[in-house]
Amino acid sequence: MGYLNNSVVTVDAILTKKGRELLARGDGSFKITQFALADDEIDYTLYNPSHPSGSAFYGEAIENMPLLEAFPDENQIMKYKLTTLPRGTSKLPVLDLGFASITLKQGASLAITPQTLNYLGATTSFEANGYTATIADTRVLSSLTGVGISTEEAERLNSTTTVGTNVSKTVIGTSINLTATAINTLFGTRTQLQTTITVIGRDSGARLTLPVTITKTN
Repeated sequence: MGYLNNSVVTVDAILTKKGRELLARGDGSFKITQFALADDEIDYTLYNPSHPSGSAFYGEAIENMPLLEAFPDENQIMKYKLTTLPRGTSKLPVLDLGFASITLKQGASLAITPQTLNYLGATTSFEANGYTATIADTRVLSSLTGVGISTEEAERLNSTTTVGTNVSKTVIGTSINLTATAINTLFGTRTQLQTTITVIGRDSGARLTLPVTITKTN
């Protein structure tokens, strides 16, 4: 990781781990369909409406902050993505998955049905375009599927398989089904495998990351 010269660089775009994987296949499966913007490095408490030089300098400290160089680790960057919400929104939408963390035994399955709170004036809501779910290390699961959304993009992601390397996998659905791996060799001398799953509302942009633990039983 490094810093960028913010007086010269305006956009620093990179491929995610999944994008690099698809590009390396060379079979035409690599297509850019989404992009995200974030402001992780910005400290908005530095905005100073009392600056003695006037309103043109209120954001001077923010504008002079160093910009982080982009790198493809979803656990360390792009945690605070920019979203567009309907005019009149008074509360930021938040996700409720019904879990604070996920722990599965080998071979066990779990269905996640996210709900979005404070969205479009409703107490709870299931978003029409569903949710994306990204497991940071696909090796810990034998399957990860999304159900309930039948768009071309959703079907492409939900049918994508990965090789046995430490890469992420993303699916789309109104409900997310995951099954823990039953392979013992991945554990080595350990009794647990750990990773994270990140769920994002495709309409609201609300985001939640949970720790995932797979416990060896065989």
